[in-house]
Amino acid sequence: MPASPIYIPTVTNDTDWNFCFHLSQQNKNSAHQRPDELCFTYESRESEEESRTEEEENIDCMSLPKEKLAQSQKKIVQLIKEKMNIQANKELIRCVILSRIVFGQEHWKCAEALANLAYGYLTLRGFPAQAKKHAESAKNKLLALKGNMASDEEEREILGVMILLYYTLGMAWLLQKRGKEAYFYLQKADRTMKELTELNKGYVYNIQVTEKDLEIGLGRASLAIHRLNLALSHFEKAIDDVIAAKGVDTSDLISLYEEIAQMEQLRRNHGQAIQYLKQAYSICVSSFTENSPQTGEVSALLAKAYAMSGEPQHRDAVEIYFVKSISAYKATLGPEDCETLATIEEFCKWLVQNGNKQGAYRLLKASLKSYIINYGVCNEKVAETLYNMSRICFPKGEIRKAIQMLRKQIHQAREEEEKMTLENSVSPSYIQPYLFDPHLRPNKNLYRWKREAIPGRRISMLKVSRT
Repeated sequence: MPASPIYIPTVTNDTDWNFCFHLSQQNKNSAHQRPDELCFTYESRESEEESRTEEEENIDCMSLPKEKLAQSQKKIVQLIKEKMNIQANKELIRCVILSRIVFGQEHWKCAEALANLAYGYLTLRGFPAQAKKHAESAKNKLLALKGNMASDEEEREILGVMILLYYTLGMAWLLQKRGKEAYFYLQKADRTMKELTELNKGYVYNIQVTEKDLEIGLGRASLAIHRLNLALSHFEKAIDDVIAAKGVDTSDLISLYEEIAQMEQLRRNHGQAIQYLKQAYSICVSSFTENSPQTGEVSALLAKAYAMSGEPQHRDAVEIYFVKSISAYKATLGPEDCETLATIEEFCKWLVQNGNKQGAYRLLKASLKSYIINYGVCNEKVAETLYNMSRICFPKGEIRKAIQMLRKQIHQAREEEEKMTLENSVSPSYIQPYLFDPHLRPNKNLYRWKREAIPGRRISMLKVSRT
């Protein structure tokens, strides 16, 4: 079969496509090569074999692209297992090119290769624009072929590809924060899944998208369009599917429990949210042990859930789970890791709100060195930590200690100013201007300084507020 012209709609400046396009030119030339030329090539390579038959001389000109296509498909599976996502995506591009050479541009197998490429751009690279472009191209081909297939088996396979396409389009729209469009395509994927299930008499096989994936996607899309109860029903269905397939202790349930707990918090149903997070915590401890990043994450969420409830009897639980989270992060990620420091910051805020300023001060002082190691001497986070420590000192009457901390902030800023001026010839007025002039803030996320009166004192203190 002569190869069809190569054309794939892509986003401008797609470097992966440019990298792999040369393969199409090589294989297209081999496909149009005359049988005599192919015979000559193979005879020259194996000239020592004198007893070549006439059948061996008439080699199928399409055998090389078919072999390369099979090799690329096997290679993709291995690369994904090794988490080499960029290389796997390039192999998906090769599969598209080789499929057009082997099957022709209008064959459904070519549309299937495009669908796999679109799904790869979504899941391997996180590129929704490219995913949508390739998925639309494949969808148009398949819709033209649907209902005109030679066999029921091909129709089933096309339905499986359509599920993948609709799911890819739905999740790509969701990544672009277009909930309405996302829900539309995910509903189409769900209806197509039901159609395929009926054709297969209740059994679906050999497709990349599962019913659990669809339920999670529909739940997230429902949340994006502010249909909270509908989102909850989809996540409950996804949890039931996972439990039915893998049991109540599978680690696949952890992320589902975390998401559904957040939805319950939006409904102000804090008790139910805590119960879901407790289940996630139990699975984490049994699957990963107490000192693991996964357990640290769930512990922090559980502490915040207890804190959000506002119940006085939950204060001990808040402290327990914050301490567990910080301990797990320190043991696995280290004291300087961003997750560790962020959890410490959240814990300190809660301690201050509940009157334990001394405990918050000790934690901030102990973590100050880690902030400097992680962010550098002159950094917004370091300045904020010093400021928070000074705020704790002022109401206690420790004015001298608070002033020393504020002076330390300015001293650090000046040191960094001098260093950058010498190394990069940067104007001093550019360095950390928010510490000196609030009208020169570089962006809206920095802090504004204002005065706050201390009850019962003449002295006023500086307070930071976000703009």
